[in-house]
Amino acid sequence: MAENILNRDFKAQSPNQKWLTDVTEFRYANNQKAYLRAILDLYDRSIVAYVFGHSNNNQLVFKTLDKALTFSPGAKPLFHSDRGFQYTSKQFKKKLDVAKITQSMSRVGKCIDNGPMEGFFGIKKCEKYYLKSYTTFEELNDAINEYIYFYKYERLQEKLNDQSPMEYWGLVA
Repeated sequence: MAENILNRDFKAQSPNQKWLTDVTEFRYANNQKAYLRAILDLYDRSIVAYVFGHSNNNQLVFKTLDKALTFSPGAKPLFHSDRGFQYTSKQFKKKLDVAKITQSMSRVGKCIDNGPMEGFFGIKKCEKYYLKSYTTFEELNDAINEYIYFYKYERLQEKLNDQSPMEYWGLVA
């Protein structure tokens, strides 16, 4: 089991230095479940990668990490998560070892140890999800895609000097 190396140090001096991850559940139609797994870069609070799916399983975690590493080849961030079964699996630990990524995990029962990631999910749900009922998986997926684009490119954040994550990173004018 990995230690809490991050230790609530939620500042990063450069992109891809510290990544946080977690999953959140959504419901649509007749109480059907869907899951959003995302990775957040602490440098600019941007979502590096995300996967939306029907199951909260190891494959969802692996796909999200693979997408993040494709987007940021050569990245070797401190990778922080809770102690969910996916992150404590031997397969996931092996994936991190192969990529030469150091794993960090929250303390048991301390969701605040992953505060910015939990905060992103809370903001996303308040600003988009709770405002509407979704009748299909596809409709909910489209809403998530739209919101993450908005969050990365348009939503201003006080912690980023009132810039969007991509403005802060210098990727947009």
